Amino acid sequence: METTVRTPSPTSRNSTKGDGPLHKAATSAHAAVDRVAAAADDAARKAQPVIDRAAELAHYAVDKAADVAAPTAEWLGEQGESLMATPKKLVDGACKYVAANPLRSVAIALVAGLLIGRIVR
Repeated sequence: METTVRTPSPTSRNSTKGDGPLHKAATSAHAAVDRVAAAADDAARKAQPVIDRAAELAHYAVDKAADVAAPTAEWLGEQGESLMATPKKLVDGACKYVAANPLRSVAIALVAGLLIGRIVR
């Protein structure tokens, strides 16, 4: 493996003097970055109370929503089993009715189909 020795270029020697164009540009850029950073810090400091208030309002809204939803969730938990059984009861009742009254069931289905067909058109 070769080792390369580099000597400082003439421009890098000028930049250490403190009066070269590169040094002036770097100093100017550094000052601009410092001004922008100070402005950003100032903006963040001014915005912090607004952000805190928005977070407080959001927490309040979530708490209110949870308070409103809690009784409903509790009721659904208690009634869940009977609510799940309701469709099965309806289907069982319809099956029993159709078995007991087959001609009337077909007539009802035919009339319902005609009415739905008219409405959809």
